[in-house]
Amino acid sequence: MAATEAATRPAVRAIDVGVYYGSNKVVEGVSLDIPEHEITAIIGPSGAGKSTLLRCINRMNDLIEIFRMEGEMWFGDFNLYDPGSDPTQIRYKIGMVFQRPNPFPKSIYDNIAFGPRINGFSGNMNDMVEQSLMAAALWDEVKDRLKESALSLSGGQQQRLCIARALAVEPSVVLMDEPCSSLDPIATLAIEELMQELKKTYSIVIVTHNMQQAGRVSDKTAFLMPDEKRVAHLIEFGGHPNAVHQSRRRAHRGIHHGPIWLGTRAAAKRSEVHPKGASNAEIRLRTRSVEPASRPDRDGHPRRASDPTRARGAAESRPRTGAADHRRRRPSGSSSRRP
Repeated sequence: MAATEAATRPAVRAIDVGVYYGSNKVVEGVSLDIPEHEITAIIGPSGAGKSTLLRCINRMNDLIEIFRMEGEMWFGDFNLYDPGSDPTQIRYKIGMVFQRPNPFPKSIYDNIAFGPRINGFSGNMNDMVEQSLMAAALWDEVKDRLKESALSLSGGQQQRLCIARALAVEPSVVLMDEPCSSLDPIATLAIEELMQELKKTYSIVIVTHNMQQAGRVSDKTAFLMPDEKRVAHLIEFGGHPNAVHQSRRRAHRGIHHGPIWLGTRAAAKRSEVHPKGASNAEIRLRTRSVEPASRPDRDGHPRRASDPTRARGAAESRPRTGAADHRRRRPSGSSSRRP
């Protein structure tokens, strides 16, 4: 029984997580299990709290003075927000790659060796640097340039160097905050292929705005959406991103029936017309009973009421013109013949 529980235990577990910046609540009631050796994508519109939630996992938000988190965040059997825990040690086990490549102004070699050195690494540093660069699919490109500045690399190479630097301290989980947003398509493809290899050894959590990328690389997808007060909620977490995308479309239209708001009064009216569990026949009957002017548009906004008699009067008062009136009239006395 214990072996079964260990096999199914998630790499990271969030339980009813809420995030505040001062008195401003930005995330509310997020609970999810991030599985081991899989890629979990966090998607949603701008301002949905994706990066905020990601940074809660390795306590990067602790660097913000007004940050406060409610709920629980677990890494295996360890409570990440236990009062006696050391955030620095947590970040050794939960590495992070940022949106823009940020190599240190040092050599390629020293970028990789920096973390293990301050962590007291006592093994063969050359082997460790080589293994980290090979894991990031960068070794063949830089093996003869290890003493050169890391800033001389291309953008895609710099991002893979940052991934290798994160892997050098042997983490269990790797967080990626939109790692391809500043890269060209070829470099993006290289990072995506790399993630598929890395998940065999690590658990990966990626934040992305790109639905196509989430569909290509992720095994699980979490969709966050802010309500009218700009507080982010977890709309859906689970299977393939294409299925989660349907929830995203419903939420944007303001008719989502999950743990979130119904954006406008018109959307609330639509929820009455389309109740949860109703059959298609019942929905058609309910829809016919709703006045056309009260039905919201596809974005959930109420339609502007129209007066059919007013429109009819405007049509009748409009002067009618025949086909001949639309022809180009020639000035009087002009001949149709060419000179």
